[in-house]
Amino acid sequence: MEIFILIVALVCELVIAAYSIATKQSRNKIKRWTRIALFVAFVVLSLGKVVEWGFTWGLFTILLFILALKEGIGLLRKQTPPPQYKAFSTIWKSLLLALTLVIALVPALLFPQHRLPQVTGPYAVATATYTYWDNNRIEPFTDQGDHRFVNVEFWYPERTEGIYPLLVFSHGAFGIKTSNTSTFIELASHGYVVVSIDHPYHSFYTVSEDGTIVTINRRYMQEVNDANKEGVYSLGQFFELTQKWMALRTADMNFVLNTILEQAGQQKAAVYERIDTEKIGVFGHSMGGAASVALSRERHDIDAVVNIDAPFFSELLYDQAANRFTAKSEPYILPLLNIYSDDVWIQLDSSSTYIANRTTNPNFKGAYTVHIKGAKHLSLTDLPLYSPFLASLLQGGRKADVDKYYAIETENELILRFFDNALKHQGPFTPKTTY
Repeated sequence: MEIFILIVALVCELVIAAYSIATKQSRNKIKRWTRIALFVAFVVLSLGKVVEWGFTWGLFTILLFILALKEGIGLLRKQTPPPQYKAFSTIWKSLLLALTLVIALVPALLFPQHRLPQVTGPYAVATATYTYWDNNRIEPFTDQGDHRFVNVEFWYPERTEGIYPLLVFSHGAFGIKTSNTSTFIELASHGYVVVSIDHPYHSFYTVSEDGTIVTINRRYMQEVNDANKEGVYSLGQFFELTQKWMALRTADMNFVLNTILEQAGQQKAAVYERIDTEKIGVFGHSMGGAASVALSRERHDIDAVVNIDAPFFSELLYDQAANRFTAKSEPYILPLLNIYSDDVWIQLDSSSTYIANRTTNPNFKGAYTVHIKGAKHLSLTDLPLYSPFLASLLQGGRKADVDKYYAIETENELILRFFDNALKHQGPFTPKTTY
């Protein structure tokens, strides 16, 4: 729709300019009525919900309104002889307006309108956001001596019909707590309380209850970017970085879980009253998936784990003498679902950081491993729905070879069925290896 509207607007302006040049006349009356008609047509499309108006259409709407207002005033004014026709003036004004139209539509092109993934559960979903302050930890990313805080958002069944399992989500390296909102809504609609964590300075940005905004730490961002390049870090240095990242993530998740369990015992707010503290699952995307697996090794109250496209950083050992990674030998006994994109699937048999993820690793012989064929790393988040351009850009210009709705809806269904089986003991869970 965005491309179509841009093409229509540009064609109208260019046709008027070409007609003016061909006839060597300004054609002000035709130009005025055309611009007014464009604005009226856009308003009609918006009121008819053909165009789902939102903030991304703001600049374009303002531009059309200004042009229509200007031309409307021109029509109402007393007619005067048209100014002398100048071809150069017509050309550069048309080019300038065309450029302005493109710029005004950039937000809508970056974040095109889209449908939301299917929600299949019977429950209406409510949300709540909180800022938790950890008085036992000092913020490592600042020199102010402040205590670390964590922002969280809940998705939960709006109606109270008992208590529901708690699911804790951790986002990817540069993600945000709403990165998999479609997954959270789907789960909550089926009777789960889902809480997603913003890890300050690891998340792209996070907003606290008091409106404070904290953006990603540049040093951390550089570390992650360099870790994905060959030759920047030695294997030993890379190992130390991963353990540092895991320590921060698991500390945040531990703190959030402990805070929620404490609040659930006191029943201070509606969301806490709905939590079944005896049934807890953790899941995450990318670095958040790695942290979820790590946390499940530390706590005894976690009952099920979903790892989305992440290496098992916590399962790695670094052999300094041989300068290589090996996998720990401790059996993993919790129900575990691994969901992989093409980006990770092709690495599972290598000697890379995914050595512990190998399907032949006997310590994870009970884990479910699923590959969504054609998916890229960010296909397993909501980002391709909101901005296909940004998703492709962040993946090095590589586009997924799978329909974006198929990828996320398949993932959501798998996660729901897995947790239903592991936490609610409902239905079998026998996934295919490849979807």
